[in-house]
Amino acid sequence: MFSEKSSKEVVFELKNQVAPLGIIALEGATELGQKINNYLVSWANILKENYSETFLKKISCPRFSTGDGKAIIYETVRGDDLYIVVDVGNYNCKYRIFGQENSMSPDDHFQDLKRIISAASGKAHRITIIMPILYGGRQHRRNYRESLDCAMSLQELEKMGVQNVITFDAHDPRVQNAVPLMGFDNVFPTYQVLKALLNKFKDIKIDKNHLMIVSPDEGAINRNIYFASVLGVDLGIFYKRRDYSRIVNGRNPIVAHEYLGSSVEGKDIFISDDLLSSGESILDIAYELKKRKANRIFASATYALFTDGISAFQDAYEKGIISGVLGTNLTFRREEIINAEWFIEVDVSKYIAFIIASLNHDKSTGLLLNPHEKIKNLIRRYERK
Repeated sequence: MFSEKSSKEVVFELKNQVAPLGIIALEGATELGQKINNYLVSWANILKENYSETFLKKISCPRFSTGDGKAIIYETVRGDDLYIVVDVGNYNCKYRIFGQENSMSPDDHFQDLKRIISAASGKAHRITIIMPILYGGRQHRRNYRESLDCAMSLQELEKMGVQNVITFDAHDPRVQNAVPLMGFDNVFPTYQVLKALLNKFKDIKIDKNHLMIVSPDEGAINRNIYFASVLGVDLGIFYKRRDYSRIVNGRNPIVAHEYLGSSVEGKDIFISDDLLSSGESILDIAYELKKRKANRIFASATYALFTDGISAFQDAYEKGIISGVLGTNLTFRREEIINAEWFIEVDVSKYIAFIIASLNHDKSTGLLLNPHEKIKNLIRRYERK
């Protein structure tokens, strides 16, 4: 099985590249891009003796004092199988406009992405965009007179010559219907999350008497059903009761979280969601579960953003409400998040490197995108230990 073999075995099977490999990491995704590059270079060194080059292309996206920008690629990309890594959620990137410092928004990152594609001038053999947080992903459908940002951005990329988009845990993957002729892969870091959890907490008992999966709302139920199925444990669900007579900060406020499911008393609880913004819902649910006498509570979010800071989670941890929060390195995390004793970082760079290596050699990614067997093997190894 491809995904279970060592890096060395994989590299020796990957022959006949589609085209020379090139990677561009935009500002805000340089850390992730470097980690991906390190794996690919190490595998290339195995395949080709004394191969020490980097696949990363040198680029820059400077800005004029008026805020206008441009993109420059300092190396040739002619004929390359080009992979562009962009983190539209990185708010830590700054630029100066009229003498003032401004943080880059998702709009700014997306414009830089288009500038880089434009700078490539159609000379690349193939362009694949690796965009972990999908631009406009939270504005994925129309309820009133609303824009369809995500669908429009995907169509724009397709018109610019992009062949594939790889994203992680899309808020609504059905948005790919906007570009039916363009490749669109929605990847889930399920295996990486479970591996990080079990490496950190070595006393979790994976059975129905000691562990339970709880979905934080109806929108996250599919991913939590998957966790419950592969782990062979029960599933509970919270649903949000809202006040539809009022709108606060663009949405109907939550009145209460109602629980449906079997008893959580004495059990460890695992909660999974795609995005942790303020974290208010997760904390409300954690307090509700503690009222129902749950044991330890672990929360996981592909994108742990903590838009309102971590003080509420630190307080919940000190009170014994939350035992751990897992988040990936697919987007920017502040130092206070990374250094928090309750935060567990999930590294997904090797997974992305495997996907790039497979695509660059026209190999199927089916086994990589379906980690069921890897999870089963992980649980078997964990239980033996």
